[in-house]
Amino acid sequence: MLAGFSTFASQVDNAFLYVLIISLIFFVGIVFAMLYFVVRYHHKNHKQPEDIHGSVTLEVLWTIIPTILVITMFYYGYKGFHNMRTVPEDAMEVTVTGRMWSWMYTYDNGYQTDTLIVPVNQPVKLNLESADVLHSYYIPAFRVKQDAVPGWNNYLWFQATDPGVYDVMCAEYCGDRHSYMLSSVKAIEQDKFNQWYASLPVKPAETSEGGALDEAGLAKLGEQAYRLKGCMACHSVDGSRLVGPSFKGIFGEEVSVVAEGKEYTVTVDEDYLRRSMLEPNAEKVKGFEAIPMPPQVLTDEEINQLIAFIKSLK
Repeated sequence: MLAGFSTFASQVDNAFLYVLIISLIFFVGIVFAMLYFVVRYHHKNHKQPEDIHGSVTLEVLWTIIPTILVITMFYYGYKGFHNMRTVPEDAMEVTVTGRMWSWMYTYDNGYQTDTLIVPVNQPVKLNLESADVLHSYYIPAFRVKQDAVPGWNNYLWFQATDPGVYDVMCAEYCGDRHSYMLSSVKAIEQDKFNQWYASLPVKPAETSEGGALDEAGLAKLGEQAYRLKGCMACHSVDGSRLVGPSFKGIFGEEVSVVAEGKEYTVTVDEDYLRRSMLEPNAEKVKGFEAIPMPPQVLTDEEINQLIAFIKSLK
């Protein structure tokens, strides 16, 4: 049997194997029959072909048998589809936002992360949203996949049966870095999940002791914001050129910018970075097109975190 780690796995696998086995039987049977007829009725052995007027028995059989097979395939498919679209009332809800090219998870308490953490043996409903283009949320190990469509609220649900870490990917081509749109689901025991959820900070920009984070702590949160807020769609961190300038080594550098048709030089400091995040095309770096950023609301905390992250990219 195929390895599966959710309550849907066996349903999907059984339907798949059922269709596969029937297809293989027909494939082998048809190929064998073709080869047999080629040899048996070769024209050298039958100079004058005979007229055949048909067989009612054969016509009935090859109508009824395929009809029964198709109906059973439909039954297995519809049964699985119905189960996947019927969410248990006690399901835990998490909002999933897809954007080029990352997934962001928002829990009921407002906590956001780029890794989905769920308890095993607990139904989990994911409310799917897209901030830009069409994406498709896919967890192969759980046999679930649904589209995240801009302006439309979609959903899927699952129940993990075994603790572990499972891959998440986007199954709909969404741009140049589509293959980078990866995430993971971490399934843990219920008591461990309860402890983790209870320990989540009310304000991510503070330490568990309530003190302000140092520069390294802010940079770490900024790296997370870089992925969650979709910055990676336009700005690399390795020096490669994308839609916008790379963040690597840009802090403290002098760059030529264009604003209102005038070109001048600015130093990339905290003030410039803050202005650029709030008004991306006000002072556009020379050599890059003025492309509107996706609708995005950055808090002051997130801006400070992103600035700290950019400063750390030497």
